[in-house]
Amino acid sequence: MYEFKSVSNKDVDLETGNGETLYPGLGLGEDQLRWGLIRKVYSILSVQLVLTTVVSAVTVLYAPINDLLRGSAGLLLLLCILPFFLVMVLHAYHQKHPVNLILLGVFTVSLSFLVGASCANTDGKIVLEALILTSAVVLSLTGYTFWAARKGQDFSFLGPILFTGLIILILSSFIQVFFPLGSTSTAVYGGISALIFSGYIVYDTDNLIKRYTYDQYILASVALYLDILNLFLSIMRVLRSADN
Repeated sequence: MYEFKSVSNKDVDLETGNGETLYPGLGLGEDQLRWGLIRKVYSILSVQLVLTTVVSAVTVLYAPINDLLRGSAGLLLLLCILPFFLVMVLHAYHQKHPVNLILLGVFTVSLSFLVGASCANTDGKIVLEALILTSAVVLSLTGYTFWAARKGQDFSFLGPILFTGLIILILSSFIQVFFPLGSTSTAVYGGISALIFSGYIVYDTDNLIKRYTYDQYILASVALYLDILNLFLSIMRVLRSADN
């Protein structure tokens, strides 16, 4: 249970904040609770990213796993479908401990194999460049969103715009199955994808600061994890197309 700490009116104005809270108008007690949620989400997210790095590295470097994924279209299809199913289950059980953490682990591992398979088919230099660029973009956008929130800016208006862009990306990916794009079109598609998921990082970080409730840490972690993963894959697609 979270507990509000007693704060003197001399220390903070509960209506306007004291200039040091996450965003204007947030009381100091609730500010402490929000920071607790943020620390929990980023701790979980860090574990997810480390797990993804380890599983992806094993997939790339361990030949039997790599060969299995290359030679089994059914297994790859299962790994593509499984995360969608697990996301729905996570939404239903995100408050049920430890089931939520187990589901989150399976969800992360299944996506990590897909990332590993994609990296295995990409030059190592391009993977490293995509990793560095993704890290720089994520850190920059995260820092900017926290700064902007403290200045009173709100990014909730991005929701409908980003969702529309995401639907277009999904439909375009299905079309590519039947009408593959050339290298230039693929690079453009990857660039647009990178912009959309960069926007989602700002949008979901803003939601974490202001809107996610204290028991939605699993959902917040999943949202940011998917944003970062898709941004990495989009950047890698652009670099791979440029290299080709």
